[in-house]
Amino acid sequence: MKRITFAIVGLLTCMSGPLSSASATPALVIDAASGEVLYQEEATRPWYPASTTKLMTVYVALKAVRDGRMSLDTPMLVSNRAARMQPSKMGFKPGTEITLDNALKIIMVKSANDVSVTIAEGVSGSVPAFAAEMNSVARQLGMRESHFVNPNGLYNDDHYSSARDMAILGRALYRDFPNHRDLYSIGALQLGTKIMTNHNGMLGRYPGADGMKTGFVCASGFNVVASATRGGRRLIAVVMGSPNAKARTLKVMSMLDAAFMGQTNSGGNVVSLADASDPNPPNMRPEICGRNRNRGIEEDFGIPVAGDPASQNYQNDNPAAFFAADRARAMAPVTAYAAAGMDLGPRQVFQPIPIFIGRAPGWNGAVAHADNDEAVDPAADAPRGKKGRRGRAVATAPATDVETPAAQTKLGAKPTRPAARTATRGDSKPLDLSGHVQSSTDKKAVKKTDKPNSKAATAKPANAKPTTAKPTDKKAVDKKPIDKKKQQSASSRPAADKAD
Repeated sequence: MKRITFAIVGLLTCMSGPLSSASATPALVIDAASGEVLYQEEATRPWYPASTTKLMTVYVALKAVRDGRMSLDTPMLVSNRAARMQPSKMGFKPGTEITLDNALKIIMVKSANDVSVTIAEGVSGSVPAFAAEMNSVARQLGMRESHFVNPNGLYNDDHYSSARDMAILGRALYRDFPNHRDLYSIGALQLGTKIMTNHNGMLGRYPGADGMKTGFVCASGFNVVASATRGGRRLIAVVMGSPNAKARTLKVMSMLDAAFMGQTNSGGNVVSLADASDPNPPNMRPEICGRNRNRGIEEDFGIPVAGDPASQNYQNDNPAAFFAADRARAMAPVTAYAAAGMDLGPRQVFQPIPIFIGRAPGWNGAVAHADNDEAVDPAADAPRGKKGRRGRAVATAPATDVETPAAQTKLGAKPTRPAARTATRGDSKPLDLSGHVQSSTDKKAVKKTDKPNSKAATAKPANAKPTTAKPTDKKAVDKKPIDKKKQQSASSRPAADKAD
């Protein structure tokens, strides 16, 4: 029976598509309490972690809080470098402030690369300094195959990990910071009118799923570190290199089902797994994002079931009651999904957790978020490290990077609102972050004219319509017919790295 169950896992891998660079992609299931290995496949093979990196970002940040260097209410300042990050991102303008607590929630749900850099600079002062802390923690935890150069997981040749190391990290987060375990199971966030849904397709769909983080760049394929708890027993599963999000979720569901049912064929402890023979991570870009490659379903959210009685328990922040009320459907084995044409089924409705920008709700400082945060930013930061992996602390940042020192808070001191300060915007005008509104008398003092008063110089009424940037004017300029065939072909091709 063990062989049959894990044969299904292999079948799901084979059906998901050919991956010549790594015919057997990394997979691992461990017991979170004991570290016992329940299933493993290429678990120590180095791999690009993509946004599962953000689990280490969370660990380092929570460690800084535990050590008294800051609190969850400490404001983080968005720098120019953070604002230039590639998607997925929030699109905050330089000078925007956000508390560490809200920033951690955003990187776990939205997986925002700009906010990850904001955390790094707020905790350590710079990205290289934060990366050094990440590597120090990795060594302390026994993560032998890992080396980090950034806090978000965007591709860099010197930024790698393994399924084993990510399982060790996931286990350490639950063990060392038990009061923050809810951070990994947030289904959705709400910032103003914007709703952000978690990329983890296990949440709200798989019985007992309670974390942790997905990841994707072209070089890695689709990764996930997933956790689920049944009967008081938590398991952690890691899948790397899946060709799309749906295959990733199906595979981790199959692995967890087999492990929960006791159908395991491994043994030993996660810390004692043998090193891989090849120390170099494969680059999956040709298979995942090459020409004529269709990534398939990018996000496996499914359709929320409105009015589902079980959903109400989830909305009331009671996941245990949610799964208890949905026990019949929850206990259906994943093999049923495969028999039904690999259909994941719908996700439950999430009650978004409200977050805010600034030091408190209603903050009047600089606030902005991109409406189209999946657009490719040609000026985004995408550093590439030098060849060679072992023995280097951090990669050298590109010469175009301009780092803005993060706001520093005294140890143990309660953050106080600073005096007015300015941040440079794209139009080179100073941006007042103090919340002060310039009065009409101030404006007159700043700008005077020697011209006599005339009708042309008089102020326009308050309700006058602006004469610039009309929506209709933009559409009328250089509008070319759309080639539907080219548009359809482009939509089927993979987008740029997003580190989801």
